[in-house]
Amino acid sequence: MQSSLLETARAQWTRRFAGGPAVAAYAPGRAEILGNHTDYNEGWALSVALNRGTVFLAAPAADTRCRLVACDMNEETVFDLRSVAPSREHPWSNYARGVLAMLLRGHPLPSSGFDALLLGDVPVGAGLSSSAALEMAAGLALADLYGIPIGTLDLARAGQAAEHEFAGTRCGLLDQLSSLHGRRHALMLTDFRSLSVRTVPLDKDIRFLLCDTQVKHNLTDGAYNERRAQCETAAREFERLLKRPVAALRDVSWPEWETHAAEMDPLAARRAAHVIGENQRALDGAALLEQGDPDAFGRLMFASHASSRERFENSCPELDALVDAAHAAPGVMGARLSGGGFGGAAVVLTRKRDAQAVGQTLAEAFRLRFKRTCPVLEIEPGDGATLLHGADA
Repeated sequence: MQSSLLETARAQWTRRFAGGPAVAAYAPGRAEILGNHTDYNEGWALSVALNRGTVFLAAPAADTRCRLVACDMNEETVFDLRSVAPSREHPWSNYARGVLAMLLRGHPLPSSGFDALLLGDVPVGAGLSSSAALEMAAGLALADLYGIPIGTLDLARAGQAAEHEFAGTRCGLLDQLSSLHGRRHALMLTDFRSLSVRTVPLDKDIRFLLCDTQVKHNLTDGAYNERRAQCETAAREFERLLKRPVAALRDVSWPEWETHAAEMDPLAARRAAHVIGENQRALDGAALLEQGDPDAFGRLMFASHASSRERFENSCPELDALVDAAHAAPGVMGARLSGGGFGGAAVVLTRKRDAQAVGQTLAEAFRLRFKRTCPVLEIEPGDGATLLHGADA
Protein backbone atom coordinates (compact mmCIF):
# COMPACT_ATOMS: atom_id res chain seq x y z
CA MET A 1 0.00 0.00 0.00
CA GLN A 2 2.84 2.36 0.90
CA SER A 3 4.63 1.89 -2.45
CA SER A 4 1.50 2.51 -4.54
CA LEU A 5 0.67 5.61 -2.49
CA LEU A 6 4.18 6.93 -2.98
CA GLU A 7 4.04 6.30 -6.72
CA THR A 8 0.73 8.15 -7.04
CA ALA A 9 1.96 11.01 -4.84
CA ARG A 10 5.11 11.41 -6.94
CA ALA A 11 2.99 11.60 -10.11
CA GLN A 12 0.83 14.29 -8.50
CA TRP A 13 3.97 16.16 -7.44
CA THR A 14 5.27 16.25 -11.00
CA ARG A 15 2.01 17.85 -12.14
CA ARG A 16 2.21 20.63 -9.56
CA PHE A 17 5.84 21.44 -8.83
CA ALA A 18 9.09 21.98 -10.68
CA GLY A 19 11.87 19.61 -9.66
CA GLY A 20 11.49 16.62 -7.40
CA PRO A 21 10.70 16.31 -3.70
CA ALA A 22 13.67 16.43 -1.32
CA VAL A 23 12.09 14.28 1.39
CA ALA A 24 9.30 11.74 1.66
CA ALA A 25 7.70 10.04 4.65
CA TYR A 26 4.89 7.57 5.27
CA ALA A 27 2.78 7.02 8.40
CA PRO A 28 -0.13 4.60 8.92
CA GLY A 29 -3.51 5.12 10.47
CA ARG A 30 -4.49 2.97 13.42
CA ALA A 31 -7.35 0.96 14.83
CA GLU A 32 -7.98 0.85 18.56
CA ILE A 33 -8.72 -2.75 19.51
CA LEU A 34 -9.17 -2.43 23.29
CA GLY A 35 -8.73 0.50 25.66
CA ASN A 36 -11.25 3.17 24.74
CA HIS A 37 -10.50 6.69 26.05
CA THR A 38 -7.81 5.27 28.33
CA ASP A 39 -4.84 7.20 26.93
CA TYR A 40 -5.57 10.57 28.54
CA ASN A 41 -6.52 8.68 31.71
CA GLU A 42 -2.93 7.33 31.88
CA GLY A 43 -4.10 3.74 31.39
CA TRP A 44 -3.45 0.99 28.85
CA ALA A 45 -4.66 0.32 25.30
CA LEU A 46 -4.21 -2.28 22.59
CA SER A 47 -3.99 -0.90 19.08
CA VAL A 48 -2.83 -1.83 15.61
CA ALA A 49 -1.18 0.15 12.83
CA LEU A 50 -3.13 -0.19 9.59
CA ASN A 51 -1.76 -1.15 6.22
CA ARG A 52 -3.19 2.20 5.08
CA GLY A 53 -1.77 5.63 5.73
CA THR A 54 -0.47 8.96 4.42
CA VAL A 55 2.50 9.88 2.27
CA PHE A 56 4.00 13.36 2.70
CA LEU A 57 6.47 14.82 0.15
CA ALA A 58 8.30 18.12 0.58
CA ALA A 59 11.02 20.32 -0.92
CA PRO A 60 12.48 23.73 0.03
CA ALA A 61 10.74 26.80 -1.42
CA ALA A 62 12.44 29.88 -2.83
CA ASP A 63 11.05 32.12 -0.06
CA THR A 64 9.34 31.76 3.32
CA ARG A 65 5.99 30.71 1.89
CA CYS A 66 4.72 27.22 2.71
CA ARG A 67 2.45 25.63 0.12
CA LEU A 68 0.58 22.53 1.22
CA VAL A 69 -1.43 20.46 -1.29
CA ALA A 70 -3.93 17.78 -0.19
CA CYS A 71 -4.44 15.52 -3.20
CA ASP A 72 -7.28 13.62 -1.51
CA MET A 73 -9.44 16.75 -1.36
CA ASN A 74 -7.95 18.60 -4.32
CA GLU A 75 -7.28 21.57 -2.04
CA GLU A 76 -4.23 23.61 -1.19
CA THR A 77 -3.29 26.27 1.31
CA VAL A 78 -0.42 28.75 1.55
CA PHE A 79 0.96 30.34 4.71
CA ASP A 80 4.16 32.02 5.82
CA LEU A 81 6.79 30.17 7.80
CA ARG A 82 7.26 33.24 9.99
CA SER A 83 3.67 33.14 11.24
CA VAL A 84 2.34 29.59 11.42
CA ALA A 85 -1.25 29.69 12.70
CA PRO A 86 -4.40 27.54 12.54
CA SER A 87 -6.60 27.85 9.46
CA ARG A 88 -10.39 28.02 9.60
CA GLU A 89 -10.70 27.81 5.83
CA HIS A 90 -8.59 24.64 5.53
CA PRO A 91 -8.95 22.75 8.83
CA TRP A 92 -7.32 19.62 7.39
CA SER A 93 -4.06 21.59 7.18
CA ASN A 94 -4.00 22.30 10.91
CA TYR A 95 -2.47 18.91 11.66
CA ALA A 96 0.55 19.67 9.48
CA ARG A 97 0.67 23.34 10.50
CA GLY A 98 0.56 22.37 14.16
CA VAL A 99 3.35 19.80 13.89
CA LEU A 100 5.49 22.32 12.01
CA ALA A 101 4.93 24.91 14.73
CA MET A 102 5.96 22.39 17.41
CA LEU A 103 9.08 21.39 15.47
CA LEU A 104 10.18 25.01 15.14
CA ARG A 105 9.85 25.79 18.85
CA GLY A 106 13.31 26.19 20.33
CA HIS A 107 15.05 26.12 16.94
CA PRO A 108 16.29 28.93 14.67
CA LEU A 109 13.73 29.87 12.04
CA PRO A 110 14.70 28.29 8.70
CA SER A 111 15.46 30.67 5.83
CA SER A 112 13.00 29.03 3.42
CA GLY A 113 9.50 27.66 3.47
CA PHE A 114 8.49 24.54 1.58
CA ASP A 115 6.32 23.01 -1.08
CA ALA A 116 4.55 19.90 0.21
CA LEU A 117 2.03 17.37 -1.00
CA LEU A 118 0.11 14.78 0.97
CA LEU A 119 -1.89 11.77 -0.15
CA GLY A 120 -3.60 9.20 2.04
CA ASP A 121 -5.89 6.20 1.84
CA VAL A 122 -7.19 6.16 5.43
CA PRO A 123 -10.93 6.95 5.39
CA VAL A 124 -11.37 10.42 6.92
CA GLY A 125 -13.75 10.68 9.87
CA ALA A 126 -13.92 6.91 10.33
CA GLY A 127 -12.15 6.81 13.69
CA LEU A 128 -8.99 5.37 12.12
CA SER A 129 -6.78 8.36 12.87
CA SER A 130 -6.13 9.82 9.47
CA SER A 131 -5.12 12.96 11.40
CA ALA A 132 -2.30 11.22 13.30
CA ALA A 133 -1.09 9.61 10.07
CA LEU A 134 -0.80 13.09 8.56
CA GLU A 135 0.87 14.51 11.68
CA MET A 136 3.50 11.77 11.88
CA ALA A 137 4.25 11.75 8.14
CA ALA A 138 4.52 15.56 8.09
CA GLY A 139 6.64 15.56 11.25
CA LEU A 140 9.13 13.03 9.91
CA ALA A 141 9.44 14.78 6.54
CA LEU A 142 9.70 18.36 7.82
CA ALA A 143 12.12 17.48 10.62
CA ASP A 144 14.36 15.87 8.00
CA LEU A 145 13.92 18.79 5.58
CA TYR A 146 15.03 21.31 8.22
CA GLY A 147 17.62 19.14 9.94
CA ILE A 148 15.74 19.16 13.25
CA PRO A 149 16.64 16.12 15.38
CA ILE A 150 13.60 14.60 17.09
CA GLY A 151 12.98 11.34 18.89
CA THR A 152 9.94 9.11 18.56
CA LEU A 153 8.29 10.23 21.79
CA ASP A 154 8.89 13.92 21.11
CA LEU A 155 7.41 13.50 17.63
CA ALA A 156 4.32 11.86 19.13
CA ARG A 157 4.01 14.74 21.58
CA ALA A 158 4.35 17.25 18.74
CA GLY A 159 1.38 15.58 17.03
CA GLN A 160 -0.61 15.65 20.25
CA ALA A 161 0.19 19.35 20.73
CA ALA A 162 -0.97 20.01 17.16
CA GLU A 163 -4.32 18.38 18.02
CA HIS A 164 -4.62 20.43 21.23
CA GLU A 165 -3.47 23.83 19.99
CA PHE A 166 -4.36 23.84 16.28
CA ALA A 167 -7.26 21.36 15.87
CA GLY A 168 -8.93 21.87 19.25
CA THR A 169 -9.08 18.21 20.33
CA ARG A 170 -7.62 17.37 23.74
CA CYS A 171 -6.54 13.88 22.69
CA GLY A 172 -4.11 11.53 24.39
CA LEU A 173 -1.15 9.88 22.66
CA LEU A 174 -2.75 6.64 21.46
CA ASP A 175 -3.02 7.64 17.81
CA GLN A 176 0.47 9.08 17.42
CA LEU A 177 2.28 6.29 19.30
CA SER A 178 0.34 3.63 17.39
CA SER A 179 1.28 5.22 14.07
CA LEU A 180 4.95 5.33 15.05
CA HIS A 181 5.33 1.92 16.73
CA GLY A 182 3.32 -0.34 14.42
CA ARG A 183 4.59 -3.85 13.68
CA ARG A 184 3.42 -6.39 11.12
CA HIS A 185 1.30 -9.21 12.54
CA ALA A 186 1.24 -7.62 15.99
CA LEU A 187 -0.75 -5.39 18.28
CA MET A 188 0.77 -2.74 20.53
CA LEU A 189 0.10 -2.58 24.26
CA THR A 190 0.80 0.98 25.35
CA ASP A 191 1.19 2.13 28.95
CA PHE A 192 0.19 5.78 28.89
CA ARG A 193 1.83 6.61 32.19
CA SER A 194 5.30 5.37 31.35
CA LEU A 195 4.64 5.83 27.60
CA SER A 196 6.23 2.44 26.96
CA VAL A 197 5.01 0.28 24.08
CA ARG A 198 5.13 -3.53 24.06
CA THR A 199 4.54 -5.68 20.98
CA VAL A 200 1.91 -8.40 21.32
CA PRO A 201 2.31 -10.97 18.50
CA LEU A 202 -0.82 -11.93 16.59
CA ASP A 203 -1.52 -15.20 14.83
CA LYS A 204 -1.15 -14.67 11.07
CA ASP A 205 -4.58 -16.26 10.56
CA ILE A 206 -6.28 -13.40 12.44
CA ARG A 207 -7.94 -10.65 10.44
CA PHE A 208 -9.59 -7.39 11.41
CA LEU A 209 -12.45 -5.94 9.41
CA LEU A 210 -13.13 -2.23 9.59
CA CYS A 211 -16.76 -1.44 8.89
CA ASP A 212 -17.16 2.25 8.10
CA THR A 213 -20.56 3.60 9.11
CA GLN A 214 -19.78 6.79 7.15
CA VAL A 215 -21.15 8.71 10.12
CA LYS A 216 -18.46 11.36 10.15
CA HIS A 217 -17.44 11.96 13.71
CA ASN A 218 -15.88 15.34 14.41
CA LEU A 219 -13.94 15.20 17.65
CA THR A 220 -13.50 18.96 17.66
CA ASP A 221 -17.23 19.56 18.17
CA GLY A 222 -16.99 19.24 21.96
CA ALA A 223 -18.19 15.71 22.80
CA TYR A 224 -14.70 14.25 23.04
CA ASN A 225 -13.42 17.12 25.19
CA GLU A 226 -16.56 16.83 27.34
CA ARG A 227 -15.83 13.13 28.03
CA ARG A 228 -12.27 13.99 29.00
CA ALA A 229 -13.47 16.65 31.42
CA GLN A 230 -15.93 14.19 32.94
CA CYS A 231 -13.12 11.68 33.51
CA GLU A 232 -11.03 14.35 35.20
CA THR A 233 -13.98 15.20 37.44
CA ALA A 234 -14.35 11.53 38.36
CA ALA A 235 -10.65 11.29 39.24
CA ARG A 236 -10.99 14.27 41.58
CA GLU A 237 -14.01 12.66 43.24
CA PHE A 238 -12.09 9.44 43.81
CA GLU A 239 -9.18 11.37 45.31
CA ARG A 240 -11.60 12.86 47.81
CA LEU A 241 -13.29 9.55 48.58
CA LEU A 242 -10.15 7.41 48.75
CA LYS A 243 -8.20 10.06 50.69
CA ARG A 244 -5.06 9.46 48.65
CA PRO A 245 -3.56 10.92 45.46
CA VAL A 246 -5.44 9.99 42.27
CA ALA A 247 -3.62 11.51 39.32
CA ALA A 248 -5.94 9.82 36.80
CA LEU A 249 -8.54 7.06 36.64
CA ARG A 250 -5.72 4.57 36.12
CA ASP A 251 -5.12 4.88 39.87
CA VAL A 252 -8.58 3.49 40.73
CA SER A 253 -9.31 -0.24 40.92
CA TRP A 254 -12.61 -1.91 40.08
CA PRO A 255 -13.25 -2.91 43.73
CA GLU A 256 -12.74 0.74 44.71
CA TRP A 257 -15.26 1.80 42.06
CA GLU A 258 -17.78 -0.73 43.38
CA THR A 259 -17.28 0.54 46.93
CA HIS A 260 -17.66 4.24 46.19
CA ALA A 261 -19.75 4.58 43.00
CA ALA A 262 -22.96 5.23 44.94
CA GLU A 263 -21.30 8.21 46.67
CA MET A 264 -20.39 9.87 43.37
CA ASP A 265 -22.20 11.97 40.82
CA PRO A 266 -23.95 9.28 38.70
CA LEU A 267 -22.58 10.56 35.40
CA ALA A 268 -19.01 10.72 36.71
CA ALA A 269 -19.40 7.21 38.13
CA ARG A 270 -20.56 5.81 34.76
CA ARG A 271 -17.69 7.46 32.88
CA ALA A 272 -15.19 6.13 35.42
CA ALA A 273 -16.63 2.62 35.20
CA HIS A 274 -15.97 2.58 31.47
CA VAL A 275 -12.35 3.70 31.74
CA ILE A 276 -11.48 1.46 34.70
CA GLY A 277 -13.03 -1.52 32.93
CA GLU A 278 -11.25 -0.72 29.67
CA ASN A 279 -7.87 -0.61 31.41
CA GLN A 280 -8.41 -4.11 32.75
CA ARG A 281 -9.73 -5.39 29.43
CA ALA A 282 -6.62 -4.13 27.63
CA LEU A 283 -4.30 -5.91 30.08
CA ASP A 284 -6.39 -9.08 30.07
CA GLY A 285 -6.63 -9.00 26.28
CA ALA A 286 -2.86 -8.87 25.82
CA ALA A 287 -2.48 -11.88 28.10
CA LEU A 288 -5.16 -13.83 26.21
CA LEU A 289 -3.49 -13.21 22.85
CA GLU A 290 -0.15 -14.31 24.24
CA GLN A 291 -1.88 -17.47 25.49
CA GLY A 292 -3.31 -18.08 22.01
CA ASP A 293 -6.97 -17.54 22.92
CA PRO A 294 -8.48 -15.13 20.35
CA ASP A 295 -12.04 -16.29 21.12
CA ALA A 296 -11.80 -15.07 24.71
CA PHE A 297 -10.15 -11.90 23.42
CA GLY A 298 -13.13 -11.36 21.14
CA ARG A 299 -15.52 -11.58 24.07
CA LEU A 300 -13.62 -8.71 25.68
CA MET A 301 -14.19 -6.68 22.51
CA PHE A 302 -17.95 -7.21 22.77
CA ALA A 303 -17.84 -6.25 26.45
CA SER A 304 -15.87 -3.13 25.56
CA HIS A 305 -18.52 -2.00 23.10
CA ALA A 306 -21.32 -2.61 25.59
CA SER A 307 -19.47 -0.35 28.03
CA SER A 308 -19.05 2.34 25.38
CA ARG A 309 -22.75 2.15 24.58
CA GLU A 310 -24.08 2.14 28.15
CA ARG A 311 -21.46 3.85 30.32
CA PHE A 312 -19.48 6.21 28.13
CA GLU A 313 -22.27 6.93 25.64
CA ASN A 314 -19.90 7.51 22.74
CA SER A 315 -21.48 5.05 20.31
CA CYS A 316 -24.25 5.69 17.78
CA PRO A 317 -27.11 3.63 16.28
CA GLU A 318 -25.06 2.62 13.24
CA LEU A 319 -22.15 1.33 15.33
CA ASP A 320 -24.51 -0.50 17.68
CA ALA A 321 -26.30 -2.16 14.74
CA LEU A 322 -22.99 -3.36 13.28
CA VAL A 323 -21.82 -4.82 16.56
CA ASP A 324 -25.20 -6.50 17.12
CA ALA A 325 -25.02 -8.01 13.63
CA ALA A 326 -21.46 -9.16 14.28
CA HIS A 327 -22.61 -10.86 17.49
CA ALA A 328 -24.99 -13.00 15.45
CA ALA A 329 -22.72 -13.63 12.45
CA PRO A 330 -20.90 -16.98 12.11
CA GLY A 331 -17.13 -16.61 12.11
CA VAL A 332 -17.01 -13.42 14.24
CA MET A 333 -15.05 -13.58 17.50
CA GLY A 334 -15.49 -9.97 18.61
CA ALA A 335 -16.50 -6.46 17.57
CA ARG A 336 -16.57 -2.95 18.98
CA LEU A 337 -16.33 0.69 17.99
CA SER A 338 -12.82 1.94 17.31
CA GLY A 339 -11.46 5.31 18.40
CA GLY A 340 -13.16 8.32 19.91
CA GLY A 341 -16.63 7.13 18.93
CA PHE A 342 -19.75 9.17 18.04
CA GLY A 343 -19.48 7.66 14.55
CA GLY A 344 -16.66 6.22 12.49
CA ALA A 345 -15.86 2.54 12.18
CA ALA A 346 -16.49 -0.71 13.99
CA VAL A 347 -13.58 -3.15 14.18
CA VAL A 348 -14.43 -6.85 13.85
CA LEU A 349 -12.22 -9.80 14.79
CA THR A 350 -12.38 -12.84 12.53
CA ARG A 351 -10.16 -15.40 10.81
CA LYS A 352 -8.75 -15.26 7.30
CA ARG A 353 -11.03 -18.03 6.02
CA ASP A 354 -14.15 -16.24 7.29
CA ALA A 355 -13.25 -12.63 6.48
CA GLN A 356 -14.97 -12.32 3.11
CA ALA A 357 -18.22 -13.94 4.20
CA VAL A 358 -18.33 -11.96 7.45
CA GLY A 359 -17.74 -8.71 5.58
CA GLN A 360 -20.57 -9.44 3.15
CA THR A 361 -22.93 -10.39 5.99
CA LEU A 362 -22.28 -7.22 7.95
CA ALA A 363 -22.47 -4.96 4.89
CA GLU A 364 -25.83 -6.49 3.92
CA ALA A 365 -27.22 -6.19 7.46
CA PHE A 366 -26.22 -2.54 7.51
CA ARG A 367 -27.78 -1.90 4.07
CA LEU A 368 -31.07 -3.46 5.09
CA ARG A 369 -31.21 -1.44 8.31
CA PHE A 370 -30.02 1.97 7.09
CA LYS A 371 -30.68 1.81 3.31
CA ARG A 372 -27.09 2.76 2.43
CA THR A 373 -23.75 1.10 2.00
CA CYS A 374 -21.14 0.34 4.65
CA PRO A 375 -17.64 -0.04 3.18
CA VAL A 376 -15.76 -2.95 4.75
CA LEU A 377 -11.95 -3.01 4.73
CA GLU A 378 -9.93 -6.09 5.55
CA ILE A 379 -6.70 -5.11 7.23
CA GLU A 380 -3.53 -6.77 8.41
CA PRO A 381 -1.39 -5.10 11.07
CA GLY A 382 1.29 -3.01 9.36
CA ASP A 383 4.60 -1.37 10.18
CA GLY A 384 4.88 2.07 11.71
CA ALA A 385 5.84 5.46 10.30
CA THR A 386 9.07 5.76 8.35
CA LEU A 387 11.17 8.31 6.57
CA LEU A 388 11.60 7.22 2.96
CA HIS A 389 15.23 8.11 2.40
CA GLY A 390 15.39 9.52 -1.06
CA ALA A 391 12.03 10.28 -2.62
CA ASP A 392 12.99 7.98 -5.50
CA ALA A 393 12.89 4.97 -3.15
